[in-house]
Amino acid sequence: MADHSPAGPVEMGAPMDYPEHEKTYRLFLGLTKYGTLHVVALMIAMAFGYFTSAGFFSALILFIIISLVGIYLLRRAPEHVA
Repeated sequence: MADHSPAGPVEMGAPMDYPEHEKTYRLFLGLTKYGTLHVVALMIAMAFGYFTSAGFFSALILFIIISLVGIYLLRRAPEHVA
């Protein structure tokens, strides 16, 4: 009998799960977007705390404010806009 199994890699024979792919991609983009926001906010707050006489608690408050404003501005656009 002839063998009709795929000769290439296993990934080539399986159908693609597009909904799961899209969900994973959206999760990756969200983590990247908000991770970058928090790293930038942290760098700004650290510079503020180090180069001024404001201190740790003022830098912490600045970090929280920048994070909240950034989250508000970066949240997902409504479906009718995108």
